[in-house]
Amino acid sequence: MSQQLAPGAQTVVDERIVAEEDGDHDRFSHYVPKAKLTEALVMGTPVVALCGKVWVPSRNPDKYPVCPECKEIWESLQPGAGKNDA
Repeated sequence: MSQQLAPGAQTVVDERIVAEEDGDHDRFSHYVPKAKLTEALVMGTPVVALCGKVWVPSRNPDKYPVCPECKEIWESLQPGAGKNDA
């Protein structure tokens, strides 16, 4: 016995908003301005990492390796980084 929809019934589409999970980004700790990080931890607001990752911090970053993109950007911002002093 097949089941039929009542006259005028419509198919329900289940739409869900899923938190951004960019794969590798979630396996790293990211660089963000310290003041922004503190505010985000207290207020639960999202932050933007140097690499562009947007998220609400909620875990201990010491458990994860540093994001290579964030690290590269941070080092490029440091005066004298990567330059030979000779």
